[in-house]
Formats: sequence, structure tokens, C-alpha cells
Amino acid sequence: MKVLAIDSSGLVATVAVAEEEHLIAEYTVDYKKTHSQTLLPMLEEVKKMINLDLSTIDAIGISAGPGSFTGLRIGSATVKGMAMALNKPLVEVPTIDAMAYNLFGFEGIICPIMDARRNQVYTGFYTFQIQDGAYSFKVLKEQFAADMDSVIEDLNKIGGYVMFLGDGVPVQKAAIEGKMKAPFGFAPANCNRQKASSLAVLAQQYLKEGKTVTAAAHKPEYLRLSQAERERMEKENASN
Repeated sequence: MKVLAIDSSGLVATVAVAEEEHLIAEYTVDYKKTHSQTLLPMLEEVKKMINLDLSTIDAIGISAGPGSFTGLRIGSATVKGMAMALNKPLVEVPTIDAMAYNLFGFEGIICPIMDARRNQVYTGFYTFQIQDGAYSFKVLKEQFAADMDSVIEDLNKIGGYVMFLGDGVPVQKAAIEGKMKAPFGFAPANCNRQKASSLAVLAQQYLKEGKTVTAAAHKPEYLRLSQAERERMEKENASN
């Protein structure tokens, strides 16, 4: 089972190819360029380096959201076009789930946070537990959008060691350090942003479970309205 995985949900652009337990390739960039500039060239480079015939993949995994509205749309358009051309299924993986999977084997609480601006974050709570002699990925609270203060309040109530990761950490670090009562830490640079390899592993699991969609049916999960939509609603409410 071979999966191509693509994530453009945040500042990072990342592409990977995995076949069963073998990560064949991964290309990740987080440097001052738009996804429209990086994503397709990265994919082409991966294809060239591993002599990848796209017709041999079984499915395309996509970070389905939440995240940057523009980034999600670029990723969505890219994989929809590829899936239609190749007649391959898409596997939608929640962005926050895939980020949490970076910390495979961590038995505390994993809390990815993506900056959603206005003191809001996209987040979720996760852990890994031993089940039948192997680690099992557990979703404690499905991904959601909230203000950081309420996220910290929830984590303090749960208790236990919390590991934070994501591009929301630099933005919210002062709040975390000032308000967290439960013990906590911050993931290191090698696993604190989106990684297509983690996305690919989860996509393989979902594919085996039959959790696929057609290219036509796929659409990003934004979790909240875009800034333009919020501003329009605020103007409409103010005028009424």
C-alpha cells in the first residue's frame, strides 16, 4: 500500500511518500514562500528523486483542515486535480490529528496549537496508550477552535503532563508559561510543525479502514468562518 501525502495547512509545505512501514521520501519547507510557489515543485522533486510513477500509488492523503484558508485551498485544489487525473481516492486526515501523531509514543497529553489569530487557536487533545502490547493513538478531544485561555483552563482541569507543538506556540508561549498549572513542555524543532510523514501513516490506517472520499466530494474543514466572512457579518450586524 503506497500513499502520497500532502500538507499545506499552515506555514509549512510538506510532501511524503510511504509504503507500508517504509517512508520512501519526505520534503518539508518552512521558509518565506507561498505554497503556490513551493508545493508543485516539491512534488516534482520527490517524483524525480525516487522515480515515482504516480499511477502506482493507492491513494493521496491530504491534510483536510483546519488551518490557513489559502493554504488549505491550494492543497485541496492540488490533490483534487491529481486524484481526478489518476482516478485515485483521497484520504482526508484532520490537520491537528496528524500534528499530534508527530509525538508517537508520548503518554502525556499532546496539544498541537495552530495560530488562528485574535487569540484563537486550532487545537485538540491526544495521547498514546499501550493497548494489546502496542501504542494506540487516542483522541481525547477532537480538533476545535477556541481562545487560548479556555484551552489552558481545560488542560489544567484534566491535569497530567502536556506537550505543546505547532506554529501557535511562539504566539501563545507567554500565556502558556503564565497560566498553565499542570506540568508542560514544548516539542523540539524536529517534530513541532506539520510533517507529511505523520500524515502518510495516518492516511494508510484510514485507507485500510476504507475511509476515503472521491476528489469531487473532498472539501477542506475550516472549523470557523474566514476573516472576510466574519468582517462581512460584523458589518451586517452593525447596520441592523
